[in-house]
Amino acid sequence: MNLGQWIGLIALVISLYILWQIKEVLLLMFAAIVLATTLNRLAKRLQRMGMGRGLAVIVSVTIFLAVVVGFFWLIVPPFTQQFQELTLRVPQGFQRFNTWLDQAETRIPTQLTQYIPDVNSLIQQAQPLINRALGSSFTFVSGTLEVVLKILLVLVLTGMFLADPPAYRKVFIRLFPSFYRRRVDGILDKCEVSLEGWVTGAFIAMSVVGLLSVTGLSVLGVKAALALGVLAGFLNLIPNLGPTMSVIPAMAIALLDAPWKSLAVLVIYFFIQQIESNFLTPIVMARQVSLLPAVTLISQLFFVTFFGFLGLFLALPLTVVAKIWVQEVLIKDVLDQWGNKSHRETELVLVSDQASLDANQKNEDK
Repeated sequence: MNLGQWIGLIALVISLYILWQIKEVLLLMFAAIVLATTLNRLAKRLQRMGMGRGLAVIVSVTIFLAVVVGFFWLIVPPFTQQFQELTLRVPQGFQRFNTWLDQAETRIPTQLTQYIPDVNSLIQQAQPLINRALGSSFTFVSGTLEVVLKILLVLVLTGMFLADPPAYRKVFIRLFPSFYRRRVDGILDKCEVSLEGWVTGAFIAMSVVGLLSVTGLSVLGVKAALALGVLAGFLNLIPNLGPTMSVIPAMAIALLDAPWKSLAVLVIYFFIQQIESNFLTPIVMARQVSLLPAVTLISQLFFVTFFGFLGLFLALPLTVVAKIWVQEVLIKDVLDQWGNKSHRETELVLVSDQASLDANQKNEDK
């Protein structure tokens, strides 16, 4: 390697190191790009209906903000009330369980009494964990503030990207060599179409899961059924793990009424998950975004390991975009062309040699 190649290699290594150090910022930028792409598609559809660009963007952003505000308005108040009641009911439940054990000890033979756990001792053993959880409240609050700041950053970046998408697209394309820029522009078009397909499929799946959850919880008479159903639909954005996360608050609130309701909620969510996995995903998502289930799970493990919860939340759109770049750049432009150039050069040499032989033959005949 000459000096220029060594300098290029060192520059590449330094660039990769810098990108790794700012990976969280890049992930927030990607979240803003996904959101801006979705709102830009909505704005374009409004433009086809006769709206100007500025008015279409304003309407798209207004719809998005209304959805976000409505989501928190539906979720936060009922959950606050129900979980406050839950914190009061859980100690009462422990006390009732302890009383039941005391009554059972009088009817159980003395040989088996020693195997019955003492609830008071269990509570004393769990007291350090409770104190530690209470002591980390400041950390939780600071973490919440950090999440709020990140959300604000994503919203600001989304507004900037949405104001003039072609300008930012041109800046990104100019990072590539001039001979490859038209190819990159085509790849970006495919990424935009795939992200729109993912958003469409995710919205359909969210709506169906949320509607089924609200219906099942309402039939059981569980409190805050609408909030729990909306939460179940929202967490369905996280494949495989989202349904598990959504069933925990639903079972906890159902436990306030009766233990059997909590088990019934588990059964309902299990059947909803089976419907989503066996019908919605193959019919809706597979047509919009063709990803193998194993690839989806592996991508979730990878992104949650290196990027945390935000990586888990964005694992599917990241995988969709990464799949297109790998398929178009690595497979089509590199691996599929590997060795073709030398083969073509060999064919050209053979053709030119044959042409020269034919010309010599004609000269000899003359």
